[in-house]
Amino acid sequence: MSKKVLVPIANGTEELEAVAIIDVLRRAGAEVTVASTGGMQIVASRGVKLTADRSIGECKDHIYDLIALPGGIPGAENLRDCEDLIYILKKQKKENRFYAAICASPSVILQYHGLLENRRATCYPSRINTLENKEDAHKRVVIDGTCITSQGPGSSLEFALTLVRILFGKEKEKEVAHAMVMYAY
Repeated sequence: MSKKVLVPIANGTEELEAVAIIDVLRRAGAEVTVASTGGMQIVASRGVKLTADRSIGECKDHIYDLIALPGGIPGAENLRDCEDLIYILKKQKKENRFYAAICASPSVILQYHGLLENRRATCYPSRINTLENKEDAHKRVVIDGTCITSQGPGSSLEFALTLVRILFGKEKEKEVAHAMVMYAY
């Protein structure tokens, strides 16, 4: 059975993180839905245009095995302010399903909306002081229960492969990493 993943995007999303998440999870066989908080095409943080599969509002009644938030400013702020996305994220946490964020998003979205309560997390280094629990903030990827966080563009492939391991197991993670010539795996 395929795993369903939601990757929300907004104007100002960090494109390297978004594409790494989408690409690596699709390589693993996940059914990834890219959903926009605005129009179907967004302009990412470095001017790259990304096209969504649907609007975030169309995703409210779907169940996802994982919701993975890319970062970037103002992308994370635009995601933070989307009521439909916050509804979906809070439902995801309440139903004990996986949710993940990288770069500014752990701080700007998850922390802001109480989704890191009693959780260890990391985020973009200049935002670590905004985290409630900084115990593991120095790590590139932090897993605490159903919440997975990571630091930024440089850790995006490691983050995405961690998401593959969580959804599909270590063997699939190794298979995808090997095919991508990531010999450290």
